Amino acid sequence: MSKLFIYYSLSGNGEVVANYLSEKGVDMRKIETKYRLSKHMFPAMMKGGFHALIGKKAKLINYNNDISNYDEIIIGSPIWNSRLTPPINTVLKNTDLTNKKITFILYSGGGMGKKATKKISKKYPEATIINIKQPKKYVEELEKIKV
Repeated sequence: MSKLFIYYSLSGNGEVVANYLSEKGVDMRKIETKYRLSKHMFPAMMKGGFHALIGKKAKLINYNNDISNYDEIIIGSPIWNSRLTPPINTVLKNTDLTNKKITFILYSGGGMGKKATKKISKKYPEATIINIKQPKKYVEELEKIKV
């Protein structure tokens, strides 16, 4: 079964998950945005958290939404303000996930993203949702990911 990990990473947690999945033979597709958040975490969290709160979509650079060669799509997103990030909102809007096995890996430092989990469960009831805490800091959290 061919698998693709589509992910966004601001602080490096997504990169840790990507490296872990890559070692297991999963293909990667990192999301890049046209706008850049501050490199200072507090301003980035404030702006990003507000954008997540209002469900904003982000403008992406060179995003390829063709997933026809994959059976399983794994979506990786930080949790901002208990919600998915704007770049992942854009991916979900612009990518047809019909007839695909879908797994969400949510990485967070401040909680388990209950609102994001609820929204995902409603829109993608068959999806698997895995919540992990800061894999950059807590590497053992990666053991929750079964691929």
